[in-house]
Amino acid sequence: MKYTDIIKSIERQIQGGLLKPGGKLPSIRALTKSYSCSKNTAIRAYAELEKRHIIYAVPKSGYYIVEGRVNINRSNSTDQVIDFRSAGPDKAIMPYRDFQHCMNQAIELYKEELFTYSQIAGLQSLRVELAQHLLDLQVFTVPERIYVVSGSQQALHLLVSLPFPNGKNHICVEQPTHFSMMDSLKIHQAVTYGIEVTNYGIDLGRLEDIFKTRDIKFFYTVSRFHNPTGYSYSNEEKKRIVELAQKYDVYIIEDDYMGDLDPDSKHDPMFAYDPSGRVIYTKSFSKVMLPGLRLGLTVIPEEMSEIFQRAKHAADIHSPVLMQGALEIYLKNGMFRAHIQKMRQNYSKKGALLQQAYQTHLPPFLSFTGSPSGFYSTIQLPEPLKAYQLVNHLENENVYIQDASNMFLPEFKNESMIRLSVSQVKEELIEIGVQKIAEGAAELLKRRSEVRFI
Repeated sequence: MKYTDIIKSIERQIQGGLLKPGGKLPSIRALTKSYSCSKNTAIRAYAELEKRHIIYAVPKSGYYIVEGRVNINRSNSTDQVIDFRSAGPDKAIMPYRDFQHCMNQAIELYKEELFTYSQIAGLQSLRVELAQHLLDLQVFTVPERIYVVSGSQQALHLLVSLPFPNGKNHICVEQPTHFSMMDSLKIHQAVTYGIEVTNYGIDLGRLEDIFKTRDIKFFYTVSRFHNPTGYSYSNEEKKRIVELAQKYDVYIIEDDYMGDLDPDSKHDPMFAYDPSGRVIYTKSFSKVMLPGLRLGLTVIPEEMSEIFQRAKHAADIHSPVLMQGALEIYLKNGMFRAHIQKMRQNYSKKGALLQQAYQTHLPPFLSFTGSPSGFYSTIQLPEPLKAYQLVNHLENENVYIQDASNMFLPEFKNESMIRLSVSQVKEELIEIGVQKIAEGAAELLKRRSEVRFI
């Protein structure tokens, strides 16, 4: 018998529940008798199962099951589900195996640190590597200003509540903006002013008026691939916003969570126009790698370092050391750079297909935002059609979209906008999904007109 046959047999027993988590496997000798194989074959089978993290060995005791299931090929019954709602990375191109290697190395490299409290700001060696990584994004800073956070949202949530050196109290955000930021603002009961984002950006004159008259401590902006509209500021716009912040003593929190996906190396972050500390830069690895890592970074000005460190310590003491170590190795060995090239191509192609489908299939009463290389986009429905109505209608067609009503401040209330993300949709289903959205909106409008006529 081949060792692979033994592996398949054990996997079937685990999948079927015959072998439970923590259950002890037969000894090598018993395995050779059970499967009528050589000792070397039995050893090789267990070694391969251990390598796959399906079993583990206890010296002088034996082999045990790690967990009670084994990944198997799923049914294709959900192939025709068109999910524009999920906004995580494309699961088909995630670097699972590469990152697994990095985690294994990190366990060996940081095995002592895993069982002690670590540095609040993050592993020093990782921050050095992050400083190098940021150079590619035109963010020039030193490791001492970098804080590793549990996803960029942690940094945003902490900054909402902290006092700023300018002594001001209020916040300005783009409208709409993503759900997590809206939740942080609500939880902290922050006085917040909005500035509308359209296909043409924001009204800089209106932004200047807000900075001038509203006691703004910081302006929160997603400078590239805005969530949810997909808009990216030009370098000229970014430079002008920084100039306004300097003029009226306003800080900027620049959320560049998908800056890695920008195919144009000439696009600068706002941070590049004022690296002194006026612009607080944040980014995440969730949208481009593995959301479960929960790792991000923020570049904090020196004058806020102490208070941010205290807030970070109070929140979670430090971010997970194992994940930090694995990320450091992943960045250092060039895996991340290769992965990002693949991601850029993937999302650029999907974004272009989405925009083409919009232009081909959306009727004039449905306006849309987004860009060919964008991760997100929105569709504005005509009144009186509500987003939740179209969401519910399309679920019956196995098309999932996001109601964007919770992404607005009360004074910008909009219950007729939907958000779409291309990340989880297969290329060949993008056009079909947009057709169904157009047909669904038309059908709901027709029903309303018929009801009014009767």
